[in-house]
Amino acid sequence: MRPALKPEPRRAFPRLALLASAVVLALTGCGDKPAAAPKAPPAPKATAWPMTRGGPALTGASAAAVPRDPAVAWTFTAPGPVNAEAAIAGGRVFIGSDKGRLHCLDAATGREVWSFETKDAVNAAPAVGGGRVYLSSNDGKLYALAADTGAVVWTFATDEKISSGATLVRNPAGPGDWVLVNGYDGTTRALDAADGRVVWSYATGNYINGAPAIVDGRFVVFGGCDAQLHVVGVGDGKVLRTIDAEAYIPASIGTFGTMAFCGNYANQTVAFDVAAGTVAWKYQDRAMPFFSSPAVNDRLVLIGSRDKSLHAIDRLKGEAVWKFRTGGRVEGAPILFNDAVVFGSADGRLYAAELTAGTELWRLELGEALTASPAFGENIIVVGGEKGTVFAVRAGPAPAPAR
Repeated sequence: MRPALKPEPRRAFPRLALLASAVVLALTGCGDKPAAAPKAPPAPKATAWPMTRGGPALTGASAAAVPRDPAVAWTFTAPGPVNAEAAIAGGRVFIGSDKGRLHCLDAATGREVWSFETKDAVNAAPAVGGGRVYLSSNDGKLYALAADTGAVVWTFATDEKISSGATLVRNPAGPGDWVLVNGYDGTTRALDAADGRVVWSYATGNYINGAPAIVDGRFVVFGGCDAQLHVVGVGDGKVLRTIDAEAYIPASIGTFGTMAFCGNYANQTVAFDVAAGTVAWKYQDRAMPFFSSPAVNDRLVLIGSRDKSLHAIDRLKGEAVWKFRTGGRVEGAPILFNDAVVFGSADGRLYAAELTAGTELWRLELGEALTASPAFGENIIVVGGEKGTVFAVRAGPAPAPAR
């Protein structure tokens, strides 16, 4: 055992040392506090994108600020082209490929945690909630998987492919969740999330490509190849009204309040008043179709076109605000941040533009055509490429504080 140290007797401070100390204080400014070291900015709160277009209303919007000075944080190589949107939640990225496989990736590193194989292409984002992942596949099945392992909990089969993502909602009449899913058999179904039991179904008689949206908490709204916007009750699936869209609707709609917005094959973007059952306005720029789903906020509807541009349309008036030209078709849906919009192009670049005039903020060359819709969660933008690469894009380092 080490002996206890005996404290030394207190000594008088030498006069020379006192004088030197006074000189130093005079030179540095008596009483001045040293400059505080700059504080690191607080870490951004974790964000989520748990289903297609970010949530049941399909707004395609995030309350976060757009990442600045973007850089590729990691990549993952899938066995085939990735045309599906990702779902991002709980520190995981869930994304499918044309080879029919769903990949669960660690959001921080891109490391594969597990994968699940279906019998046909996965073309849409899964929905994540309650510890499960709900995956639609072109093999005609909706799979409920355990989010932590990928184990099958239940499956629901249809006679046709399911090319659109599912939408999760709370049971409006009791406990539990429902899974809303549209099929290529022309039917919308509400399934009990616990066991896949059909709660209600509604048949349109024609193909449906897009996901169902929840509008005003009361309506399930979607369009299809019958050129109609369908409005049914959330609780019972009873049709309330249909609104003529003039031409078939190839993708999911976007919503804001009681309004719904979509592109159609008549080369138009159409705004619907869901509650009134009327068309509010129609926008057309060139004879090119809008295959993209829109992103919507209180001021703008942003939608991509095969004319190689992203169009910004006044949400209330239906008039052009600005147009951003790229080198390829814009078929993936954009993400609306609170200060910018981010979207991909078939020219292989991911773009960000500010919202007032569409001025470019940045572009990131990724080297693969981007026809998939990007997603934003866990503070990364995730987008798939036609060569099978999954890209995770993160904000670069913050600039050093000015002195």
